[in-house]
Amino acid sequence: MRSSRRHPLLVPVLLCALAVLAARPADGTDAGSGADPGPEVARLYEDAAKATQRYEEGRRAAEAQRAKALAYEKRLDQQRQKIDAMHADLGRIASAQYRGGGGGLPLTARMFLADDPDELMRGQRAFTRADLAVNKAIGKSLRAEARLAADEAKAQAAWQALEKRNADLAALKTGIEGKLEAARARLEGRADASVAAGSCPGAVRLDQQDLPVGRPWVAPVEAYELSASFGSGGSRWAHRHTGQDFAVPVGTPVGSVGTGRVVQVSCGGAFGIQVVVQHAGGYYTQYAHLASVAVDQGDRVRPGQWIGQSGSTGNSTGPHLHFEVRVTPEMGSALDPVPWLSQRGVPL
Repeated sequence: MRSSRRHPLLVPVLLCALAVLAARPADGTDAGSGADPGPEVARLYEDAAKATQRYEEGRRAAEAQRAKALAYEKRLDQQRQKIDAMHADLGRIASAQYRGGGGGLPLTARMFLADDPDELMRGQRAFTRADLAVNKAIGKSLRAEARLAADEAKAQAAWQALEKRNADLAALKTGIEGKLEAARARLEGRADASVAAGSCPGAVRLDQQDLPVGRPWVAPVEAYELSASFGSGGSRWAHRHTGQDFAVPVGTPVGSVGTGRVVQVSCGGAFGIQVVVQHAGGYYTQYAHLASVAVDQGDRVRPGQWIGQSGSTGNSTGPHLHFEVRVTPEMGSALDPVPWLSQRGVPL
């Protein structure tokens, strides 16, 4: 499955993106208006893709912050165990001083009573050094514990803020998907009505932001799953399948695979709403079962330029794009489109 292009976005701009997407109007029309739903579907696909991308980026960032907080917590536990062990060492030093130093007698008295005062002083200095070393280590560990606790608190706060942000993005994504589903249903209904009446709808220009740069040939859709292939059998075809099917939802923008000229826009029959484009070298490409068209006969098109939107019109069991490569504009001269595209640098 081929995925759409992705651009890295910084997590701090997620809320700004959320506000921009939420504020975008639905093409200035409501669901009950007579305006063509095609541009709204294309725009909502774009919004849904952006919301999904930002949600996934936010989710990954939240997971990273959560992992950081857990790592700090683990290190805190280790630090506290280390401090507890040092406290135990201090206790042992104090006990040793009491047992070996003459009980509670002052140091001066013990020196008078000792058989070897120098030995007593050396022992006292050793105990004192050990006592100071342990106290110093405990102080250092306590400071490290405080720093770790502060870092953990920051990581926890960042994780919780990201979780809240992601919840907002998830709600936005769900809302966009709901609008998209309704708009797709209107688009599909309008396409079916046009085919039933035998009257093709006119071209509805789609607001395409950019075109592939430096690529003379591209796939007809960006994100898809391949379904029925060239030459496969089936009860719905008189002989063999004459193209390659791309399983995509209704309203998915469909682009011309290369530079060419639109030689046919027709409606009705087994292919439903379809567009045929003529390319250099005597080749033609067909895009069938569309829900809408974005070009008129005679238009010049470039690689990746949107020429329509996928649908399920004509002899179709569900939403998909039927794509053919031919040596004439009419059916009966089809080639296998998969190796044809592969030879032009477009593996499917």
